[in-house]
Amino acid sequence: MNTSGGRNLVLLGIGAILITFITTFVSLKIYHDSGDIYLDRSRPGFLPEKEEAESDKESADFKFPDSGDITNEVLDEYLNNLKQEIDRLNDFSDDPFGSAPLSNENLGF
Repeated sequence: MNTSGGRNLVLLGIGAILITFITTFVSLKIYHDSGDIYLDRSRPGFLPEKEEAESDKESADFKFPDSGDITNEVLDEYLNNLKQEIDRLNDFSDDPFGSAPLSNENLGF
């Protein structure tokens, strides 16, 4: 009987696992050191800072309170702003795949 075949298979498996750990470690180290890890906002620990979130809120043309009564005045303001956004989006219906939706003006640059 040849028992070296089983031993070679075990060594091959251990070698493959070691190579996997080494390449994974190197890729995660590069990901962390390059700073790309901080761009991944989908991870819970890397949500935008409070100052960033506040500056994004300030860029909106209109604001609504987080809590409070819904009155006719508030509802009318909301519907008016919603209609303006819908009209702006409908302007793209002529050529939705053209360059207009990606212009600097529409992106707010």
